[in-house]
Amino acid sequence: MINNEKCHVRPKIDVLISCMFRDNMDIVEKSGITGNAVVIDQCDEQKVSRCSTAHGQAVMYSVTDRGLTKSRNLAIEKSDADICMLCDDDELFVKNYREKICKAYKMLPQADVIAFKITDAEDDAMSDRPQSFPDKVIRLHFPQTMHIASWQISFRRSSLVSSGVRFDELLGAGSGNGAQEELKFLLDCERAGLKIYYVPSEIASVRRTSSTWFKGFDEQFFEQRGATTRYILGFPLASLYAVYYVVKKRKMLDVSPFKAIRATFRGILKNSITKQKCRQQSLKQGSEC
Repeated sequence: MINNEKCHVRPKIDVLISCMFRDNMDIVEKSGITGNAVVIDQCDEQKVSRCSTAHGQAVMYSVTDRGLTKSRNLAIEKSDADICMLCDDDELFVKNYREKICKAYKMLPQADVIAFKITDAEDDAMSDRPQSFPDKVIRLHFPQTMHIASWQISFRRSSLVSSGVRFDELLGAGSGNGAQEELKFLLDCERAGLKIYYVPSEIASVRRTSSTWFKGFDEQFFEQRGATTRYILGFPLASLYAVYYVVKKRKMLDVSPFKAIRATFRGILKNSITKQKCRQQSLKQGSEC
């Protein structure tokens, strides 16, 4: 476990927040951020705002682009920190989160990505990434990374820059294709040779408020999930996972298990996101899929 020694050289840590239609920067204080932060506010104007925190500076970029993964990639671009920590707009950091993050990276100098322990402020059936790891530091590989939520993820910015890994903008809220963007991100990190760890140090709690994309475990949800899992995992693994996931969530379904599985395979067979990716690449290269 992590001791209480101070880091000899404190790395710069940026908390990266994605939000929408904020009139001011109160989200920084409400999130318990006492250090540096980069806030991307998706709204109807373009501007830059700044404010001081107890131990740093927060900068908010108001942009007219839409999409969660687009905003996260923009935050990575705007940051100049050593370490970046993702943050949801309904998250509250503990007072010593900066020290905990610093100690984790000092303890694991080989780590490129570290997922921290973040508790749910309330029991929410919508939560799709339950804590299921032992109370110890572990190296993560797929399929363990399927249990990591975006708000747990931190990374060395230099590792992402050198590897070229970013969040896939075909996934996530605002993309029209459903979620699982964090799974794709972590898989891309692993494929690029980046080392991913889990550290059971609690740095924040998250309160799951109303979602911009999740409207229940209905047929649309499962069809989108079929498309995302096919895009991320390929046909064989997506098909196996489809059955497992429906069984796992059977008490939460808004439709029958049969309809859930049927909708998932409809999404798998349509393979819409893979086709969308192919079309994008074809336009760039001037060729056909």
